[in-house]
Amino acid sequence: MSLRHLARQVVVQSLFTWDFYKQDADRVEEFLQWNIERHESTIVDIDFPKETYLGVVKKASVIDEIIVKAAPQWPLEKIAAVDRNILRLGIYEMLFAENSDVPPRVAINEAIELGKSFGGPNTYKFISGVLGSIYEASDLKETDTFKKGEEDPETFPIVKKAGAVVYSENEKGELVLGFVHDIFGKWTLSKGGAKDDETPEQACMRAIQEEMGVELTIEHEIQENEYIARHPKMGKIRKRVTYYVGKANFQPLVLEEGNDGLDDAKWFTLDEFENMTTYDDIKPVVLKALKMVTQ
Repeated sequence: MSLRHLARQVVVQSLFTWDFYKQDADRVEEFLQWNIERHESTIVDIDFPKETYLGVVKKASVIDEIIVKAAPQWPLEKIAAVDRNILRLGIYEMLFAENSDVPPRVAINEAIELGKSFGGPNTYKFISGVLGSIYEASDLKETDTFKKGEEDPETFPIVKKAGAVVYSENEKGELVLGFVHDIFGKWTLSKGGAKDDETPEQACMRAIQEEMGVELTIEHEIQENEYIARHPKMGKIRKRVTYYVGKANFQPLVLEEGNDGLDDAKWFTLDEFENMTTYDDIKPVVLKALKMVTQ
């Protein structure tokens, strides 16, 4: 058994204890110490389990919101305590661990193995399903590097998507931009996968209709982004996203039901956009679109 895997077992046991004692904030470090002492003969470096455990506790409220949205059919309090805390650890390592050298797929696999060790007969399947859906919804990028003689990205299947910078003009005559909000707390561009018989433009217009409830008139293609990702069923894939800029009539944006990974849609003025929480690779696309629109 690897030292990291043993350390994760300590983290899960500590989180379980913290959860059992109703998340007593005054005893957080005490719960960790209990479990470290149980494994003191095999825990060589306590920094990893300590930093990970305290990180999960600190981010618990945000992580729990993600669990609720990723598994809406399972109220958080109805999820078995072991399963709940393995999910917390897995999500933390996937999304929030600072300076983590753990690729998302490793975090998922480790959580599945913890489910097999500590949970019931179906725990690992539940863990795999929830973390897999979060992974896919987040568009987590693969951090693998490819060396000569190893896997060739050119052999990976291509998954095409299309999205848009949607703009309009509000009642005050101000230019506004439409964004969707994901379960990770960030505003991003609406996009969707292209069906076999669709062009990228058709896929884009359909996605905007489904995710924002407005009809889009495409004006320009902005750019095409491609990156390596890991699909829970297909394995490594090449995601190819074509971004457009298009205009829609100004009306309330309505996020339709069934859009996994999203929980809101909203218009923003340019001033609001400047302070908006979004992904690093989104703002350059939007700025390029604004240049096209203003010209």
